[in-house]
Amino acid sequence: MSHSTPALDPALDPEIAALLAFLAEGGQPPMPQQTPAEARAGFRALTVDLRDPALLPEMAAVSELTIPGPTGDLPARVYRPRPGELPTLVFFHGGGWVIGDLDTHDLTCRTLARDCEAVVVSIGYRLAPEHRFPAAVDDAEAATRWVADRAADPSAGLGGTPVVAVGGDSAGGNLAAVVAQTLRDEGRALAGQLLIYPATDLVTEHPSLTENAEGYFLDAATIAWFLEQYVGDADPADPRLSPARGEVADVAPAVVVVAQFDPLRDAGAAYARQLEAAGVRVELRTFPGLIHGFVDMGRFSRAARDAIEETCALFRKVLHS
Repeated sequence: MSHSTPALDPALDPEIAALLAFLAEGGQPPMPQQTPAEARAGFRALTVDLRDPALLPEMAAVSELTIPGPTGDLPARVYRPRPGELPTLVFFHGGGWVIGDLDTHDLTCRTLARDCEAVVVSIGYRLAPEHRFPAAVDDAEAATRWVADRAADPSAGLGGTPVVAVGGDSAGGNLAAVVAQTLRDEGRALAGQLLIYPATDLVTEHPSLTENAEGYFLDAATIAWFLEQYVGDADPADPRLSPARGEVADVAPAVVVVAQFDPLRDAGAAYARQLEAAGVRVELRTFPGLIHGFVDMGRFSRAARDAIEETCALFRKVLHS
């Protein structure tokens, strides 16, 4: 995520603009000039090391879990906001399929658990370039099947009801959208899908890719670098890479949220309209003044905090309807 700051749109949230200026002063090289290991360490420093642990939402219980994956156990973390029966949300972290882990999205998962009133199961899927497509998708599908098979069992330590949804941010939103299509094909009914600035179409050159190509945290060069690591020789039009190229009729109800100054804005909004045209119940929100990654920026920006609250309220309705 390049930290260069060219002239930014005055409609950008001032608190987000201040955050971008702070990051630019850090002097880190742009992500495409880093190794995956360096990029992971930098992202972790930003999301974990800069965080005040006192600001993390309290949970009734947080527990570590391993889930059998296609090639070995996957680490997972279960967040329970309160005792009693709750829906279960399987969550996939963002980070371009290259960076991110259970810790980088700890705040996000706690917030979702508390404000969506759900048990959140965060999945540590395999990352590229060590594990290219379809490793992340295979892991996400296997983990969701495993959770769905056990969610209603009170002894499994999950939500304790048959209500299971998927969600994720960015690359994780991509995985959630793909999983929703796959499980629909398998006749497994998911209760919903929460797609937070999702990567839904790796082929189409939407206008927001150019409009927001530089300066807004996630930039065009970093997107290209992520795709190079993850897609490899695969066809980016494969529906398991670009869910917008898949069949969307009868997938789970969706909440899709995008940000005004995000290169992925138009692809996410187009996917929401595609779902709606296919008869899927969908809520789309485009949050003005915000950028990619805003779900982890509530401690810096009131506008981001408000957007997170609205997102959770929308998805809480889906889970508890």
